[in-house]
Amino acid sequence: MNSPENYPLLTALRSRRSRRFGLSMKIPGGPLAFTSRHQPAPLTEDEIGALVFAACGITGHALADLCYAKDGGGGIMAGLVARTIASGDGLQTVSLIVTNDEGTWLIRKPRELPAADIPKLIELGQRGEFTELYRRCRVKLKDGRAQTPTEPLFNINANRWSAHAPGTSYFLPVNDLTFMYVNGLLEILNEHTGAYILDERNNFMPAGLAKFARCRGGHLEDDPNKGRVATVRQIEQFVTEFVTVEQGMMLQNLGLAAEALGLGGFPNFANHEFAWFQALGFRMQEMPVNRYVGAGWLPSLAMKLLKRNPNIPYPVGLERDGEVLLKPFCPPYFNTMADAVRAVVEIKYGANGIFRSAGHGSAWPKHNEVVQQVQPVSEATIQATIACCEYLWSRYGRFPVYMPPYRTVLGFQACHLDAEFYDKFYQPEALSPAQREDFSRRTAP
Repeated sequence: MNSPENYPLLTALRSRRSRRFGLSMKIPGGPLAFTSRHQPAPLTEDEIGALVFAACGITGHALADLCYAKDGGGGIMAGLVARTIASGDGLQTVSLIVTNDEGTWLIRKPRELPAADIPKLIELGQRGEFTELYRRCRVKLKDGRAQTPTEPLFNINANRWSAHAPGTSYFLPVNDLTFMYVNGLLEILNEHTGAYILDERNNFMPAGLAKFARCRGGHLEDDPNKGRVATVRQIEQFVTEFVTVEQGMMLQNLGLAAEALGLGGFPNFANHEFAWFQALGFRMQEMPVNRYVGAGWLPSLAMKLLKRNPNIPYPVGLERDGEVLLKPFCPPYFNTMADAVRAVVEIKYGANGIFRSAGHGSAWPKHNEVVQQVQPVSEATIQATIACCEYLWSRYGRFPVYMPPYRTVLGFQACHLDAEFYDKFYQPEALSPAQREDFSRRTAP
C-alpha cells in the first residue's frame, strides 16, 4: 500500500475529495453511466488498520490541562487516554464498526480495554504498527458484511448504486449518548453551576429537581432571570451535538487518511433510527410510536384508533457470546438510573477510578500528587443527578428522552478507485498520483 507516514498534511487537505467510484462498480444511468471492467479488490488489512488508526487510534494520554481547584471544572474529565480525535471530557463516546466482505468488527474504546494493555497499545501507535494495534483492539461480531436495506428511508437514493458494493470497506461511528449525558449532569447540577432543568413535555415542570431548587433551600438556581434554567430538550440537544462532533472528526480523519493511502472514500448516509443496529445484532427494545415521539394523550388516542401507532425498535446494547461489548448508562444494563449515575461516579472517583488509581496512567509524572487533590463530586450533586435521571426514565421509559442510547449519523465507505471512470469524465487532476499508482497496482496483469 501507499505509505501515509510522510504524506504532507496540506497536500491531503487540498486534494481530499469524496471519490465514490471503485473497481467493479456500476452507475446504471445518466450522464455518468459507467460499468467498471475490473474485479472488486478488497482493502488489505494494513490499509484497514491505517484507516482505523486515523479514525480512533490510541495515541497516548490526554493532557487534561484544566483547573482542578474546587470550582475550577477539571473534575468533568472522565477519561485520560487520548485517541487521534478530541473527545469531550475524555469520555471517548464514539465507537467504530468496520464491515466488509470478510467480516464485521467492533473497535474497542480505551475504557473497554484492560488498563494494563494501554501502555503497549500506545507504543504500537507511536511506532506506526497500525495493523497490530487494529488486531488487538477489534472484536469480531460476525462473518461477512453487515447490510442494511438500501431503499429510502434506510438510505438515500444518491447512495443506492454504491451501497454495500463488493470490495468496499465501511467504517461506521456509533454514538453513545448516555455517558456524556450523565457526566454532563454531574457537572451542571453541582453547587458551582447550579443549573435547573424543566420538562417542556410536561408543562415546563421541574425535571425531578423541585426539592433541589434554591427557592426551597436547595443549591440549583431555579430563577429564570439568572440564566441557569434549561429544558430537557436543550440539554439533550447539547449532548447529541457534542457527541456527533466527535464522530465528525472521525470522518474527517478517515477522509484524509484515505487520501494519503491513495484510496477512494466518502461520508455515507447512516442516519436511521434502527437499521444499522439490527444489521449489527444489537440488543433491541420496542416502544409504540406515540410514546417514542412524546405525543400527547389526544394525538396518541387518534393514532391508536387509526391503527397508525406501530412499535419502533431502538438499540440498547451490544452483546456477543455472553459478553457485553457496549452498554449504555441506563437500564437494562443497570437496574435503575441511580445505579447508572453511581457507575459514572465510580469511573471517576472509585478505588479504580481515573482520579484515584495510578493504574490508568496519565500525562502527569507526579500522577498521584495531582489526582489526590481532585475533589470528588458532592453527594448533593449526585442526588440531584439521580433525581433528574430517574424522573426521565420513569416518565418516558428510556434515557435519553429524545434519542435512543445509541445513534448512527454517517459512515465512511472506502475502496480502490477505478481510474478509467475518472479519466473518461473528469480532468486529469481529479485523481492524485497516489490514487493512480494504487489503480495500476490493483489492475496489473
